[in-house]
Amino acid sequence: MKKPMLGIQLFTLRDHIKTPEDFDSTLARLEAMGVSWVQISAIGDIPAPVQADILKKHNMQVCVTHKPFDRMENDLDALLEEHRVIGCDAVGLGCATKNFRYKTENVETFIDKVNSIGRKMKEQGFTFHYHNHDFEFDKLENSDKCMMDMLLTETDGDCVKFIPDIAWMHFAKQDPIEVMQRMNGRIKVIHFKDYIIDDAGERKFVTLGQGRVNLSECYRFACENEIPYIMYEHDCDWPDDDPFKACEISWKYLTEFEKS
Repeated sequence: MKKPMLGIQLFTLRDHIKTPEDFDSTLARLEAMGVSWVQISAIGDIPAPVQADILKKHNMQVCVTHKPFDRMENDLDALLEEHRVIGCDAVGLGCATKNFRYKTENVETFIDKVNSIGRKMKEQGFTFHYHNHDFEFDKLENSDKCMMDMLLTETDGDCVKFIPDIAWMHFAKQDPIEVMQRMNGRIKVIHFKDYIIDDAGERKFVTLGQGRVNLSECYRFACENEIPYIMYEHDCDWPDDDPFKACEISWKYLTEFEKS
């Protein structure tokens, strides 16, 4: 049984990676915490060679990214070259835009595009990775299926992978373990995230271990299935409105799993 590498999804710190200087100082803070793996998402307009230099300076490696779908469709060669420069072979999509949701035909169009993009990526040594929210589990119009059903059964398993976000799955009233089992070997990175429902009945993200998600069970699944990476992600609702504080608290919690 192999334990996953742990890291931070930089979307959590997106307001602090907009310039080279901010990216440098942010990675320095993470390095001091003991972080050596990150996911790049929502980064500012920083050239890939500059990113690579800063990553190397702080002994950081990138397991996956989130990039705009428009670039995957219209600027793929340049996008993949940027990934070569930063040493990352996994290109992620944060979610499908609204025009690809709600109806079976919309999802079918999305799947055709994703399969095509995924195959092109594979030809160049890369893989496409899809990150879920909760809407993928809503029933489609005039169908007993949801979008995730179609993604699991109609995408090309050789070149289309998944980034399961266990908090969004749980919020969608799904069992994250059951969904990840259906992904059947198509997972490189799991997003660890937690949430509560507050007194007003609203969803609120919280630091790891403070919410509703059975993180221990999900970590055990990752070990038993030799998932390579777990990335901590915290979209908003940070304690004291400080994403660095959220990272420090959750990183301490997450690294305790390595001792078990």
